[in-house]
Amino acid sequence: MTANAEVQAVLDRAADGGRITPQEALDLYRSAPLHALGAAADAVRRRRYAGTEHIATYIIERNINYTNVCVTACKFCAFYAPPKDTAKGWTRDLDDILRRCAETVELGGTQIMFQGGHHPDYGVEYYEKHFSAIKQAFPQLVIHSLGASEVEHMARISGVSAEEAIRRIHAAGLDSFAGAGAELLPERPRKAIAPLKESGERWLEIMEIAHNLGVESTTTMLMGTGETNAERIEHLRMIRDVQDRTGGFRAFIPYTYQPENNHLKGRTQATVFEYLRMIAIARLFLDNVAHIQGSWLTVGKEAGQLALHYGADDLGSVMLEENVVSSAGARHRSNRMELLHLIRAAGRVPAQRATTYEHLVVHDDPANDPVDDHVVSHLSSTAIDGGTAHPELTVIQAS
Repeated sequence: MTANAEVQAVLDRAADGGRITPQEALDLYRSAPLHALGAAADAVRRRRYAGTEHIATYIIERNINYTNVCVTACKFCAFYAPPKDTAKGWTRDLDDILRRCAETVELGGTQIMFQGGHHPDYGVEYYEKHFSAIKQAFPQLVIHSLGASEVEHMARISGVSAEEAIRRIHAAGLDSFAGAGAELLPERPRKAIAPLKESGERWLEIMEIAHNLGVESTTTMLMGTGETNAERIEHLRMIRDVQDRTGGFRAFIPYTYQPENNHLKGRTQATVFEYLRMIAIARLFLDNVAHIQGSWLTVGKEAGQLALHYGADDLGSVMLEENVVSSAGARHRSNRMELLHLIRAAGRVPAQRATTYEHLVVHDDPANDPVDDHVVSHLSSTAIDGGTAHPELTVIQAS
């Protein structure tokens, strides 16, 4: 059998629902023709969502940055401030956070993401206080926030186990983890970009603890910081192995490194083609993860739209606020109306979803689309200290 025939045989097997090995995934990622790779991934998506394969989903949420003070000093991050930098560092008070939650509800959002630094003073008690206050004031909001890195940090500050930390913040109101801090899970690239964070194995161990406690999550990948193709596939392998045991990862979300205003020197961003190939490989390899999320904050609107033809079934968030990835140079912005148009132009019917991916509103008739003009005027006056206010609903990857 020729090399091309071998590649096609693996593609055909994967498209039919067969499990592929890490080596086969690496071979496909390196060698499979782009359109054939996308076609196989789309076949998997269509079979998985037979009956609703014409739909692509999105969610309305707000990313609330509670502090930028952080002790981990990740080299790719342009958002954090060292604890000693009192001029740059800031923390929001609870009243400000609750005001942002109120705006989220007013504007039709269903989910908030709590995202910030690993503050040296914030243990489990800090998150218990804030999550319980949010849930008491806004029980309809889903708190889909944090990740294993924050759990490791808060547990250490409070002198408790990761399991106890998860139990306590879940009881206080956390609904699910956002998969933050995965970056690259294999040892070499992780140490190169985030040397002070927990290992990739520990990140997965904490997620497995959470899943076993009934707290599900998403998981992510940061592409383009100098990792090899083999390390990208190893990242997927590590996720799939945990998912085989727990089933707790709802979605996989790859995004690309942004090179501005940080300390990661001599790196190049992943190309659009590398990103699309990763979306497709993820759909073929992660046969036990339900959803693959495309995004275009970092790769652009056209690439985000194309992801819907390479295995993605979700196009991320209409987000009311985003400061972290934007700080590193992400410039792509849009509102909900444009997102609906992008999904339709890709041949899909847009649907607003819940955190757990149930369809809340299916936009099958453009004549009934919502009008967001009031959102633009509402947010244009919103001052975001320590960040940038975007005067419109912004579409972003994340959750």
